[in-house]
Amino acid sequence: MNKYIVEFIGTFFLVLTIGCAAVLGHAGEGGMFAPLAIGSALMVMIFAGGHISGAHYNPAVTLAVYLRGKCPVADVGPYMLAQVAGAVLAAGIVLFLKGTGAPPPGPLKLIVAKALLVEFLYTFALATVVLNVATAKGTSGNSFYGLAIGFTVLAGAFAVGPISGGVFNPAVALAIVIMGVTSWTRIWIYLVANFAGGALAAVVFKMLNPSDK
Repeated sequence: MNKYIVEFIGTFFLVLTIGCAAVLGHAGEGGMFAPLAIGSALMVMIFAGGHISGAHYNPAVTLAVYLRGKCPVADVGPYMLAQVAGAVLAAGIVLFLKGTGAPPPGPLKLIVAKALLVEFLYTFALATVVLNVATAKGTSGNSFYGLAIGFTVLAGAFAVGPISGGVFNPAVALAIVIMGVTSWTRIWIYLVANFAGGALAAVVFKMLNPSDK
C-alpha cells in the first residue's frame, strides 16, 4: 500500500505544479518558466519516493518498467490508478484555485501528426532515461537519477511544449483535459503516443542490455 500512496502523492504534486505554473501562470510571465518548475517538482518527488515505489508518477513509465521486467504485474493496475487519482485531485484543486471569474486557459492548437510525433519521441526519451538510470545494473545506486529524469521532462517541455503541451504522461493528459487546456476529443493523441513511447523504450532497453534481467 505504501507504494501506491507514494505514486499518488508524487503524481499529485507533479500535476499541481503543472497546473499552477502552466495553467495559472504562476511561474513567470505567461508561464514562461513553467518547464523549470515542472522538471524540478518531478525531480524532488523522485528523490522523495524513489526508494519506496520507484517513483514512476506516469502510467507510460509504469508500462515501460513492467515490460522491462522490473514491475510486478500485480502492481501495474494499482500504480496507474494511484497516478490517475493523484492527477485528478490536483486538477480539481487547480480549478478551485483558478476560480469562476478567471478566464479559461487558451486551448492547445494541436496539429495531430505533429503532436503525436513529439509526444511519442519525448515519452520514449523519458522512459529510456528512467530505465537506464533507475533500473539498470550499471547505474545501480547512483545519486543522479532524479535529476536526469526531471531534466528530461524539462528539456522536452521547453523543446516541444508549444507543439503538444509537453505532456509525456497519460495521467497528465487526463488532468489537462479536466483543467480545460485541451478537449476530450484530443486525449487519444496523448494516450496513444505516450504508451507507445513507453513500450518502445522497454523494447529498445532489452535489446541493448540483453544480460540485464
